Amino acid sequence: MVKVGISDVAARAGVSEATVSRVLNRRGAVAASTRRVVEEAIRELGYDRGTASQLVVVLTPELAQPFFGRLCELIESALAPQGLKAIVCSTTIGGFQEIDFIRSTADLGIAGVIFASASNTLVGADPAVYRLLQKRQIPFVLMNGAIEGSQAPSFSTNDRVAAELAVDHLWRLGHREIGMIVGPVGNRPSDRRLEGFIAAMRHRGVEDPDKLVAHQVYSIEGGMSAAETLLDQDVTALVAASDYMALGAIRAARRRGLSVPDDVSVIGYDDSEIMAFVEPPLTTVRQPVERIAQSIATAMVHLVSRRNVPRGELLFDPELIVRSSTGPLRDR
Repeated sequence: MVKVGISDVAARAGVSEATVSRVLNRRGAVAASTRRVVEEAIRELGYDRGTASQLVVVLTPELAQPFFGRLCELIESALAPQGLKAIVCSTTIGGFQEIDFIRSTADLGIAGVIFASASNTLVGADPAVYRLLQKRQIPFVLMNGAIEGSQAPSFSTNDRVAAELAVDHLWRLGHREIGMIVGPVGNRPSDRRLEGFIAAMRHRGVEDPDKLVAHQVYSIEGGMSAAETLLDQDVTALVAASDYMALGAIRAARRRGLSVPDDVSVIGYDDSEIMAFVEPPLTTVRQPVERIAQSIATAMVHLVSRRNVPRGELLFDPELIVRSSTGPLRDR
């Protein structure tokens, strides 16, 4: 059997051998349409790429939530033009699925791994999965949580800025009794949002903002429970660590006969597309998911191609999206 070479692929695709080489090695700029033609020629001719894998595992929690579904979609779309294919694995934060997924896929051959707000968000998480990847020399990229002792590139929303944006908005509306609904202790993004909230409130002269904080799980039910605790303290506004928590807070307020935003203002976090269509449309802090996803994909492509990538954590500023769930403080 005659071995298929780069020249054969180039001839079938109608491009130069240099272009085929750039596609195979993921180096240099190649138009998406040209890349598709080359990839099709590779498949038709059965060209052997060697041992290089095209598969990238994306580990992420809660795909049922629109934000994470959108994030994975964007990462997958950004990797595809570079000849990489994403395998999305939904995991339970702190569970055993991550190490199981990595062990099974690493045996099949993978190019890299993306931890998209997975175990890397937990303080004190079991480092076994990262050690396994380092041992097998499989590169990985992190989102919303850098790992101590690891040089893997990390891309995160600046959660301290997110909290400042929310507090500043409510303060300007006249609110002073502002409550904060956050996730479990030890969740890095949640801890950062809490630090930002405490700093923002103290900067504005609030002596003991810690008493206005309630920890709960990231869910609608968690938001409801935390809101009940804070509404008992007569807060006039609530800042939630996720959009789903914010929806839970709105439900809790309504069950007390309170109106949002007339009696209680509520701010979420993430800005899933559907939040513009809930009632009332949710004021929220938007994570720059498009820019983060593109940066993650670019870093992964460079790592797979054995190119240098800046180490450490890169922070992206969020944006406050004002809708109808916040309003001026009213006399009670």
